[in-house]
Amino acid sequence: MGTTKAADGAGALLDLGETVRELREAYEGGRTRSVAWRQAQLRGLLRLLQEKEAEAFQALRTDLGKHHAEAYRDEVGLLIKSTNGALRQLGKWMTPEKVWVPLIAFPATAQVVPEPLGVVLVFSCWNVPLGLSLEPLIGAIAAGNAVALKPSELSPCTSRFLADNIGRYMDSSAVKVVQGGPEVGEQLMEHRWDKVLFTGSPRIARAVMAAASRHLTPVALELGGKCPCIFDAMGSARVLQISVNRIIAGKWSSCAGQACIAIDYVLVEERFAPILIKVLKSTLKRFFQETDHMARIVNKRHFERLSNLLEDRSVAPSVLHGGSMDAKNLYIEPTILLNPPLDSAIMTEEIFGPLLPIITVKKIEDSIAFVKAMPKPLAIYAFTRDAALRRRIVDETSSGSVTFNDAVVQYAIDGLPFGGVGQSGFGQYHGKYSFEMFSHKKAVMKRGYLVELTLRYPPWDESKVTLMRYLYRFNYFAFVLSFLGLRR
Repeated sequence: MGTTKAADGAGALLDLGETVRELREAYEGGRTRSVAWRQAQLRGLLRLLQEKEAEAFQALRTDLGKHHAEAYRDEVGLLIKSTNGALRQLGKWMTPEKVWVPLIAFPATAQVVPEPLGVVLVFSCWNVPLGLSLEPLIGAIAAGNAVALKPSELSPCTSRFLADNIGRYMDSSAVKVVQGGPEVGEQLMEHRWDKVLFTGSPRIARAVMAAASRHLTPVALELGGKCPCIFDAMGSARVLQISVNRIIAGKWSSCAGQACIAIDYVLVEERFAPILIKVLKSTLKRFFQETDHMARIVNKRHFERLSNLLEDRSVAPSVLHGGSMDAKNLYIEPTILLNPPLDSAIMTEEIFGPLLPIITVKKIEDSIAFVKAMPKPLAIYAFTRDAALRRRIVDETSSGSVTFNDAVVQYAIDGLPFGGVGQSGFGQYHGKYSFEMFSHKKAVMKRGYLVELTLRYPPWDESKVTLMRYLYRFNYFAFVLSFLGLRR
């Protein structure tokens, strides 16, 4: 079935060792390298998503309370798009890239040949458990690797859905799902992998990197951080309303704010804050008349963490809207705060929930210094028509991505790389970038024997140095004159 469910103790270690051995054998046997195999796996994944759509929706509903419309928009639908895109582009991605070779190397050709890394390990996160499992899997398979997928134990129904179905639709000896908790993750990292992709918290990422260093395994990290939204003055009521719609979609409509690219806080000029808050409140009431149209908090521990952020004595007075909590159903009402203390936990830690602080500044340009003073985020969002401000944001700030006049949608654009910088992670994927993340670009050069210049060999003299100077500057005219003794 292509599934490993680890148990405790020596049995788990034995099972995982056998899993890794089977993956290594599948890769070393060579079949994962063929175009036919890669296409067959992608088509199998496409069938899984189409035939098991209802089961996928139910798993996401059970784990996170996601409405099936949100589940399709953010996970199932996006994955179908990505898989179809990989099938269309695979031949192009696999084609060696020709490289220019200097004339002095004639006759010679050079190219960059993409080759699979080997056996790779993907750790996915619980907030987009299907998407963050299968999006990198698409790239890893397209690149010709054997893959072990470790879904998060915090989304157990989705993990079980993947474990039950991956092996039925894909090559069960080359694509395996490993279920289990943190101890299983630790045991997996005892083995040698050719690459590890981890999506999750910085705390666990440090442990993954430390374990990977023992085998010199390359690691890609997708983390997060406090993604800011800079909100400039809007020119009309229509544009203001559309902007607010998109802010709400980028905060509360993406797993109730439990997303690494969700808006974490908004920066706005003092004079415009009241109108922004007014429109946010009215739109929230219209969008979320039904509580099941927003996902719930993943578990009790995360619910209590978010509750503590709001119950901080210094923070509670800043709550302007919402704030009600239902511990039994793990539901927190969309909440707006105005100017909570900047040294409070809600402004120093990633919120990862349906709480939105609004921070006022004297001038919107001041927001740039505010963002620069924080760790580099995964995304920066800015709603503005000011071209000069847009230029400054791009030129003066650093982040995984910048999106103007919308939020979160950059995740769905296959032509854009997805990934962080600094504390928000490193490594990029989606579309062709997924293929490249799990490939090695091998340099291949071939030369003939027609021309042989002895100046590259000892014994040395100054005339050879002179000739080399001309060559490295591509000054072939001077090289020929000097070689023929016509120039000193």
